[in-house]
Parts: sequence; C-alpha cells; structure tokens
Amino acid sequence: MLSYSSCILIALAALSVTCQALSKCPEISGLPGIPEKDGLKGLPDSLATKHHNALANLKHQLLRLEAVLALNGKIRKVGGKMFASNGKRTDFASALQSCEKAGGTLAAPMNEEENKAIMDIVKQYNQYAYVGIRMGEISGQFKYLNGMALNYINWHKHEPNGKGKEKCVEMYTDGTWNDKKCNMNRLTICKF
Repeated sequence: MLSYSSCILIALAALSVTCQALSKCPEISGLPGIPEKDGLKGLPDSLATKHHNALANLKHQLLRLEAVLALNGKIRKVGGKMFASNGKRTDFASALQSCEKAGGTLAAPMNEEENKAIMDIVKQYNQYAYVGIRMGEISGQFKYLNGMALNYINWHKHEPNGKGKEKCVEMYTDGTWNDKKCNMNRLTICKF
C-alpha cells in the first residue's frame, strides 16, 4: 500500500505532466498551462467555460501541492525538473522500479545545481542515496541510465575505485559520488 506522501507525489507528477503538455500546445494560449475558452474549438461556451475553470483549478491545486511539499522538504525544484524522495531505503533495481512506477526515473545530476538539489535531500534524510548512473559496458566507464555519457561528474576523492565490481553510484551527504555495489540499501530519490 502506498503512503500518503507517495500518493501526493504521484498525483503531483501526473498533474505536472498534464499542465506542461497543455502549455506546449501551439494552438492554446492564455494562462500558462490553461487553454483560453476560444482555444477549446467545437465545444459549446458553457462546456468551454467549465473545462477552462476545471483546468485553472487543477493548476492552482498543483501549485499549492508543490508549495506544501517544498515547504516540508519533500521536493526540490531545479529548472523544469523536480526531485523527490519517499524516505525509503532499497537496492538500486527496486529504487529505479519505484521511481518508474511513480512516473519518473532515478535522480541523476546533470549539473552542479541538480547535484545540490539531490544533496539537499540526502542531507535531510542523512542517508546515502543511489543516483541514476551505472557502469557501462567498459569497466570503469559510467553513464546515465539512458546510455548517455556523463556530462557532469562529482566523484569523491580517489573514486571510482571499484575496479568493475561496483557498478552503481551513490551520493554521499556532502554531494560527492562513490561507485558502489547495486545490492546495498540506499535512499530512493526520483526525478520528475
């Protein structure tokens, strides 16, 4: 059974995707993420008004949820990305599966600002966390989960040092990284 926080995070992610998708439609203008009534072609005015008001209400609720979660330290926003944790510790595969089930993926810093956002969550829970980086086909070569080469690194001094036996990456509470075996229990942090 999902915790209340997990349900809120899932709803937040779903609403965020919906609002972002609507704001990218070229034929829709008006409030960001909310179509104007004229943009709802083919609908009677009463339905267009109702639809517009429902979307505006959803956007308002989404912004309030984001604010509450941010205030409680449950999420960090960087650019268009959100990083969140359910506070649970699990192995790498389970953490990845948990994030994907919620509509995201395991958090992987692409720059210093994202690394800091993830580190803030790691510090809050005072637990090391897996990040969405794994060893590639070549021993010692780490990549993002989508196979792309790393464009940002923050290895701890003398890391990585697993010599091909430590295929996952964890983040320490100081924000630096360490290569680690994938079967250890670490904090789950997802990116949406």
